[in-house]
Amino acid sequence: MENAVLTKPKRRVKSPPTSLRDRLVATRHLSTELARPLGDEDQVVQANDDSSPAKWHLAHTTWFFEAFLLKRFLPGYRVFDEKFEYCFNSYYESVGPRHPRPKRGLLTRPTAEEVRAYRTYVDAALHRLCARELPAKAKALVELGINHEQQHQELLLTDILGLFAAGSLKPAYRPDNPSVSVHGTAPLVFVPFDGGIFEVGHEGAGFAYDNEGPRHEMLLRSFKIARRCVTNDEWIQFIEDGGYATPTLWLADGWATVQAQDWQGPLYFEEAEGGYMQMSLLGFRPVDPAAPVSHVSYYEADAFARWAGYRLPTEFEWEVAAASVELEGRTLGGDQLRPMPAKNGDGLAQMFGDVWEWTGSAYLPYPGFKAAPGAVGEYNGKFMCNQFVLKGGSCATPDGHIRATYRNFFYPHQRWQFMGLRLAGDS
Repeated sequence: MENAVLTKPKRRVKSPPTSLRDRLVATRHLSTELARPLGDEDQVVQANDDSSPAKWHLAHTTWFFEAFLLKRFLPGYRVFDEKFEYCFNSYYESVGPRHPRPKRGLLTRPTAEEVRAYRTYVDAALHRLCARELPAKAKALVELGINHEQQHQELLLTDILGLFAAGSLKPAYRPDNPSVSVHGTAPLVFVPFDGGIFEVGHEGAGFAYDNEGPRHEMLLRSFKIARRCVTNDEWIQFIEDGGYATPTLWLADGWATVQAQDWQGPLYFEEAEGGYMQMSLLGFRPVDPAAPVSHVSYYEADAFARWAGYRLPTEFEWEVAAASVELEGRTLGGDQLRPMPAKNGDGLAQMFGDVWEWTGSAYLPYPGFKAAPGAVGEYNGKFMCNQFVLKGGSCATPDGHIRATYRNFFYPHQRWQFMGLRLAGDS
């Protein structure tokens, strides 16, 4: 690998590839490009038990294609290294034993160079496979593998952020102008929606994960939802009004977490002379008051909503509201790498990109849900317990990986992802 230099990656072309093969090639290439600013040392370390080293993300997404696609559909395929399955299996119990997640940072071997060779080897095999006429089941696994790798592209970035934030030097993944917004915060206004019976969930053409269906009817009361996300400026008002010191604002488990973890603000927030600073992929920089608050847990989002006199929207309210909004926002393809302030206007803003938005909905199966058969069915269904749904995508979500029916899910105490919120209420 060439000496790592923290330079801004080349901007990706705006017109996305359309064929399955071209999308696969573009996805694999993007992962390599996201790792390019990192030295080999950066790629080995694991910041915490919830994260994974960058090298592991690159290897795991490669193993996914090898284990579920190439071994089954490419005649004569020989695995790169039999030991890699133990190292880079994530949570597929039916495939076999695997290296413990909290200790992935101890995997100094295989080296980052060997992982790059592994990706090259598997990419060549994928090229040979895609030159053949693929059966429908193989095409479905290629599509799943593309979306799976897109998930890990976002995770790679958030895990690198966590790693760099833990270091005393607080390096930037990519240097950038440290200026903050010069525009005023868009006013907090609410958009009303009439109640009724609505169809929610994915149906029809296009990829979706199994947890997004089946499409079904949902009865909603009239509601209103904020035009934009909650901002850093509003969150600072919450902090300075004693939000983290007022137990009546918090769920019992949330208050216990605040006390145990000594939370004083969002993750990566630091109070400094002249204002607040926050670690980002662009380095340690002043908080942008007009930008959406990010890296807050469900517990914090719920407490803020109670303090503000509102609530979190349900995932169904959010989806119904988003149905009239174009798929636009600050995503990974926009090359911002940070949440940006909402523009003034009449319609809903920031629904897609910028930050994943907490909802008040527990992550549960839709009526009639059935996990896919086989090992790939160990993907979403087995996690439907004790987690909450987030909607909308973030500034680190790849283009083409965002849709209104997407159901992200996290435990209520977690906040290392680009997580924010918008307010809602009864209309």
